[in-house]
Amino acid sequence: MEEFRRSYSRLCKDSGAEPQEVVLKQLRDLQEGHRKRKLDLATQSLSVDTCGALGKLLQNDVLFSAVLLSDCMMSEEGSKLLIQGLCSNTVVRYLDLKGNNLRAVGAEALGKLLRQNKAIQSLILEWNSLGMWEESFSLFCEGLGANTTLQQLDLRNNQINHKGAEELAMALKNNSTLLDIDLRWNNVGLLGGRAIVNCLSNNRTLRKLELAGNNIPGDVLKAVEQAMDHNLDRQVALQENHIRTYVLSKEVQNLKEEKSKQFLNLMDTIDKQREEISRNSRTSAVRVGQLQEALNERHSIINSLKAKLQMTEAALALSEQKVQNLSELLTTAQQEQINLSQRQSRELKLEQQEAADRESKLLKELAASNERNTLLRNQVDELERKSKMQQERLFLTKQELTTVTAELKLRLTQAEERLEMEKRRFKQSLEDSESLRQKEVEQKSRHMEESERCLQERIQKLETIRSSLEEEVSQVKKVLLAERGQAEEEVMKAKNQIRLEMQQQVTHLEEKIRLMSQARDEAQEYCLQQKQAVAESQAKSNQMSLQTEMLRRQIEELQQELRNKEQEKVAEVNKVRVELQEQIGHLQAEQTVQEGLKEKIATLERQIKVMSSSHREALLDRESENASIREKLRLKNVEINRLREEEAQRASFLQNAILAYVQGSPLGTPKPDN
Repeated sequence: MEEFRRSYSRLCKDSGAEPQEVVLKQLRDLQEGHRKRKLDLATQSLSVDTCGALGKLLQNDVLFSAVLLSDCMMSEEGSKLLIQGLCSNTVVRYLDLKGNNLRAVGAEALGKLLRQNKAIQSLILEWNSLGMWEESFSLFCEGLGANTTLQQLDLRNNQINHKGAEELAMALKNNSTLLDIDLRWNNVGLLGGRAIVNCLSNNRTLRKLELAGNNIPGDVLKAVEQAMDHNLDRQVALQENHIRTYVLSKEVQNLKEEKSKQFLNLMDTIDKQREEISRNSRTSAVRVGQLQEALNERHSIINSLKAKLQMTEAALALSEQKVQNLSELLTTAQQEQINLSQRQSRELKLEQQEAADRESKLLKELAASNERNTLLRNQVDELERKSKMQQERLFLTKQELTTVTAELKLRLTQAEERLEMEKRRFKQSLEDSESLRQKEVEQKSRHMEESERCLQERIQKLETIRSSLEEEVSQVKKVLLAERGQAEEEVMKAKNQIRLEMQQQVTHLEEKIRLMSQARDEAQEYCLQQKQAVAESQAKSNQMSLQTEMLRRQIEELQQELRNKEQEKVAEVNKVRVELQEQIGHLQAEQTVQEGLKEKIATLERQIKVMSSSHREALLDRESENASIREKLRLKNVEINRLREEEAQRASFLQNAILAYVQGSPLGTPKPDN
């Protein structure tokens, strides 16, 4: 502030004038009070030099956002210099030039200020004489029409006549930022009021227009008030539409984010399931390899036993040759052989009982595994049934959506038919009004044509608003249908993948069970072969009476081999049991994963239902908005009809008055105007 004061005094001295003490004192008071952002020089008489210095300082000033210069008794030259300085200012938002008797030069300077300045939002010009010179005031109005920042304008007591009001109306047609104008206590009159009313059809931003004390009829003032009310309603509706579109866009973004997250979660679960399936396939391949190795070992053991049997058969042939030589020793060894045969029969019976018990246990375990497989198959069937039920539910929801869309289309067609009927009625009423207007005065006909054009423009704008709303509704419906189709496709893909995986797992388990049954059959055949070999060995032992000692040794070796084989069988059975238990555990884990997938599918269906309900509510809101717009159209049509009736009455009154005047005045002697 001190620098501002110094620069002011320096500029005054450079121009050859002394700085005014009043201005310096005011600047000191501002510095002491720390009241920045406001330059208050009201009621101080400012000289031309002071105005020039202040104009130069305010060109690049960033301290003051408000400049108060009311009742400063500035000359036209001083006001011009000051306003020229404000043209390049970018900080001042409020300018008060009340009571400075601004005239032609001031109006031109103000027009330039409004054209160049991009910061002033409020301009106070009360108690000046801007309207006395029409050319300069037209320049002021041109600047006002080109301005894009001014929101409040005070033109009270500026001697503005009807021509100035017409110029101001032309400026208001081009201006789109002005919100408040005060034109009280001027000389606008009837013609100026009508010009302002006509311009309001093109101005949609003006919210307040004061016209008291201008000799304007009451109907024109009512028309101005109605136009202001319409602008307010329009701005409120636009704000509500902006808010709703913002909320809807946010909801759509949130839904898209949620769907993307759900899709990513589904993809993660599917990847995990694939990894688990690959791991299970690897482990099953390893187990199949181990089983094949065990089968190969068993085949090698069987081949070795066959070789041993061939050796024993050869030995038996040799023993038969020696039987003839050892017939004498049979008598002595028969008793011992009978005892040995009894012992062997007992041991064989015990072994056969143990083998039968083991076979029964294996059969029971196989039956239990078969029952478990049947249970798993039943569970798979239940899952398929549930998936079918879910598909049916989705089909029902689609049918509901189609019915809702059909109802909406019917309502839209009904609304369009109503609008067409109203348009026809409106056209008929227009034709009737045109037949009546042909009888009126030329000025009345022009005025009515302009009002009809304004009304048609309003109706067209309302129709464009309705069409835009319908397009928004259709776009929202398309987006909803596309999102639902995508969600349904994703659910169907997930279900198909789960079915394929379950089928692959079932086939894999069935193959494993088939291999196990084949291995069991082979083991049973091997046991039967061993039993036959034992029976043949017993028959041959009765014949080999002479070689009992050799046969005993061979039988002990065979019994040892049988014990080893039985131990191997027990180990293999235990391995098979462990493998079955592991498979059962994997199946249970897969069941838990499937249950988790079912829960996710249920959550997705719930979310789809919530989305459908929210979209239905949005559609109902749009329908209510359409109904409100239709009600407003109806009210406007009523107002238009009322205005037409009033104008017809006025025309009839004017005709009666003119007839009475013609009948009352003598022919050929015109009366002077009062």
